[in-house]
Amino acid sequence: MKTPVCDLLGIEVPIVLAAMGGVDAPPLAAAVANAGGLGMMALWTLPPEGVRSQIARARSLTDRPFGVNLNVSRPQADRLAVCLDEKVKVVSLFWGDPGDLVAQAHAGGALVMHTVGSAAEAKRSVELGVDVIVAQGWEAGGHVWGEVATMALVPAVVDAAGPTPVIAAGGIADGRGLAAALALGAQGAWIGTRFLASAEAGVHPRYQTLLLAADEAATAYTGLFDIGWPNAPHRVLRNKTLAAWEAAGRPPPGSRPDEGKAIGHTPGVGDILAYQSSTPRAGTEGDIEAMSMWAGQGVSMAKAIMPAGEIVREIVAEADKVLGTLGR
Repeated sequence: MKTPVCDLLGIEVPIVLAAMGGVDAPPLAAAVANAGGLGMMALWTLPPEGVRSQIARARSLTDRPFGVNLNVSRPQADRLAVCLDEKVKVVSLFWGDPGDLVAQAHAGGALVMHTVGSAAEAKRSVELGVDVIVAQGWEAGGHVWGEVATMALVPAVVDAAGPTPVIAAGGIADGRGLAAALALGAQGAWIGTRFLASAEAGVHPRYQTLLLAADEAATAYTGLFDIGWPNAPHRVLRNKTLAAWEAAGRPPPGSRPDEGKAIGHTPGVGDILAYQSSTPRAGTEGDIEAMSMWAGQGVSMAKAIMPAGEIVREIVAEADKVLGTLGR
């Protein structure tokens, strides 16, 4: 299965690993890349030397293309410079107008992906010279930029972007979702939640267990986990922190139950506070079920922990079968 964006990105199948903070990025990105997709790493919180180290680690695990994701609501010039110095093929920009970073990335020889939540944003991104648009629907897990559902957003963005390829994101977790994305005019799928339930993700085992137990109604779109990243809506698994906050009448920041209380600790990162935007990692200790556990509405399609490469192959095989059934 190949689409034109595969040739542009140098990949074999139209699957892009969503850039997810808090996962063990190099092994997961490399596993997806080795299976023919595009591995992505969210490295925008690391110091420049940390970015360089993670890129080197990924390179030790794969010789195939992968990309780095940067949050443009914060200064990223130094991290982008490291990516370009390391000859990273793809730079993904997220959470706002990418501005001059597009031209800087192009000058350094990188392709640019930009995540949008509306057709108007997509048009602006095309005008800036973005190479690939990621249309992120409201169903997506983690931090969600827009408020339009994937089914409505993707065709609107495809129309607005013209010949610029579009990758669909949000609620896609199996081959049926990939086939649907292609039917809507996208050239591939950006998939995150399904890969959290992979052997390489490096997130806490309890988090993975809860992902596998979740149904399509098990997530909430909220702004609750805002410490460290305020004013940034997100989708998470419903948990005890959310339930306690709702039971207390949804009080504002500063008066929420247990606010300021340390609920856990991640080695090398530090204490985790209630309401903190912090992924429970493999080595995290404490009250895991009180932490921010990112998940999209496609979570119910994660049935088992599998190697990421097998997940890629399973999704592609199912999409091929669905498209064949439809007479493509």
